[in-house]
Amino acid sequence: MRVSRRTLLALLGGAGASAAVGVPLLAGLSGSTSTGALLPSLMPLPQPFTLPFRVPPVLAPTRRDAAGDHYEIVQRAATAEILPGVLTPIWGYNGIFPGPTIVSTRGRPTTVTHRNELPVPVVVHLHGGHTPAAHDGFPADLLHPAGTPAGPHDHRHAATPAYGTRTYRYPVRQPAATLWYHDHRMDFTGPAVWRGLAGFHLVRDPAEDRLGLPAGDRDLPVMIADRAFAADGSLRYPSLDPALLHTPGVTGPYGAGVLGDVLLVNGVPWPLAEVPAVRHRLRLLNASNARRYRLSLDPAPRGGPALTQIGTDGGLLTEPIAHDAVELAPGQRCDVVVDFARYGPGREVTLRNEFGDRSTAAVMRFRVGGAAPDPSRIPDRLAPDPVVAPGPAATVRTLRFRHDTVRGMPGWTVNGAPFDPAHSIADPLLGDTEVWRLVSDFHHPVHLHLGHFRVLSRGIGGPGPYDHGPRDTIDLRPAEQATIAVSFTDYPGRYVLHCHNLEHEDMAMMSVFTTRAAGR
Repeated sequence: MRVSRRTLLALLGGAGASAAVGVPLLAGLSGSTSTGALLPSLMPLPQPFTLPFRVPPVLAPTRRDAAGDHYEIVQRAATAEILPGVLTPIWGYNGIFPGPTIVSTRGRPTTVTHRNELPVPVVVHLHGGHTPAAHDGFPADLLHPAGTPAGPHDHRHAATPAYGTRTYRYPVRQPAATLWYHDHRMDFTGPAVWRGLAGFHLVRDPAEDRLGLPAGDRDLPVMIADRAFAADGSLRYPSLDPALLHTPGVTGPYGAGVLGDVLLVNGVPWPLAEVPAVRHRLRLLNASNARRYRLSLDPAPRGGPALTQIGTDGGLLTEPIAHDAVELAPGQRCDVVVDFARYGPGREVTLRNEFGDRSTAAVMRFRVGGAAPDPSRIPDRLAPDPVVAPGPAATVRTLRFRHDTVRGMPGWTVNGAPFDPAHSIADPLLGDTEVWRLVSDFHHPVHLHLGHFRVLSRGIGGPGPYDHGPRDTIDLRPAEQATIAVSFTDYPGRYVLHCHNLEHEDMAMMSVFTTRAAGR
């Protein structure tokens, strides 16, 4: 790997500040590492590939009517047997991790009423959702615990504070896609998600159903999340305030990001999935706080690349793309099809993380069974591109993501400013497509609420091999500039963009943008 003098000087210029938060200076320039520090587990870990793969349960609606499908979820403390024979305290949607999967149909509204029985306020964000501002999960729109009296709480920046319960309304006016929902409370997203507040929300579409892609029990959600365990089996996380009530942030070097040494798939450490020798759709989600993954199959099948990518954050690609491996930054999704018929019966195939080592080098394993009827196919054309190309007069904005000092302590900023819920960094018009230039110092997976975007370039080149399709999160690499085209439609109001390294987000790397109708 060759490093330019300009890149080296730019990184060394931030050496003192980065050392304070444990950021590796030159690691990752090739795109092969994560920004963060390893938090090791303090108890013996299970042998990989001894526990069965499981799919999170699909939540049944409490009712269906002309207004749509209605769901209820209780956020509460519970225990889960994540490691064999060990009960681990978690915070869970309906008391489980991952939370139950919600399945919506395009064009049919979904409402989800959350009841908060946790000891702290919460916020729910439908990640990837095309959602009105009041229901998007703005970080200051707190849902206080049940039994909390309305009174002297800080609502200076909340549009709609709530107590006990809140109903989120999703119009589902968007194509089929792999979405997920998670906590988004200002300053405390990282520890809340680490404790278990995350789940799938899948959008179906009759147009996608007609394509003939693998479906039913051959359509597998795969939530990958790294964690660390304390000696008593609890989840280990370096919060400055373990109660998550007053002081945000993490200790020591972990402000760069918290990396665990246990890889969980749908809440199971290194599981084993029994699969027939047919095509399967894997809905890969990186739900880790800071860890990046490069996923491949070992052994690779004969006859060409192992993974056929069909979808990304915002839905289907226009056409399939073959890969030997795919890369996922925190928050990103990638839908791939794997044809296990290319392996012999009884063959064991490992999903590997080429960015990991030791316990983080393998994710899960598949054991291939016998042949079975397979009516699925992968068509040459999948879906139209939903992102409009920018015109010659498109508004151009530059956003810089970098390590900085925030209120006298190490933190992360956008354009030199920490998160301020009352200040809007941009005010795009609905119906417009803008060009945004994103500039980084270290790894920053930049996530945009409301709008999906198209990656136009990286540096002086075009999009990278994993940049195709409608995105809501881009893996911005160290000392890199990327350009995206983003369209805003339908909903006026206040939204956020932020780094989806959750420790960076909690330490102020987030900004508000406000969409507005023309003439207002």
